[in-house]
Amino acid sequence: MNEINWLTQEAYDRLQAELAERETAGRAEFTKRIELAREEGDLKENAGYHAAKDEQGKNEARIRQLRQLLEHAQIGAPQVAAGVAQIGQVITVEFAAGDSETFLLGSREEASHASIDVLSPTSPLGAAVLNHEVGAKISYQLPNGKEITVTITDVKPYG
Repeated sequence: MNEINWLTQEAYDRLQAELAERETAGRAEFTKRIELAREEGDLKENAGYHAAKDEQGKNEARIRQLRQLLEHAQIGAPQVAAGVAQIGQVITVEFAAGDSETFLLGSREEASHASIDVLSPTSPLGAAVLNHEVGAKISYQLPNGKEITVTITDVKPYG
C-alpha cells in the first residue's frame, strides 16, 4: 500500500519539471555520452563509458522515484482539526529549557525550497508531535538514546 505524498502546488510543479527534463534532455545527454565513450574502444577499461553508464543508472533511478512520488501526490494538506499537528502544518514546540523551535512538518521534497526548516513526519521530533494538539506535552527519544520533552505551543497551516 502506497502512502499519499502531500505536496504544495509549487513542489508538485517543480518535480513535474524535473521529471520532464530527466526523461527528455537528460536521457538524450546520457545516450550521447555513452555513444561517444563506446567509440573510444575497449569497454572493459573505458572509465568514461562506465561513468556515463553509472550516471545513466542514477538518472533512471531518480525518474522512477519521481514517477512514484508524483503518482501518489496530493496537492495541499490533509484536512485536520484546527490545532492538530499534521503534515503540511507549521508547528512550534517549546523545550523544557525554554527554547522553542518552529518547523514545517513535511517531505524532503518540500525542504529544498521551503522558507522554513522542514522536519519529516518520520524524524524523531516529527513522529513525536504528529497527531497531537496544541498544549500536548510529549516525550520522545533522540537518536543518541536520551529522552527529551517538548510542548506544542502553536500549529498553523503552511503558506
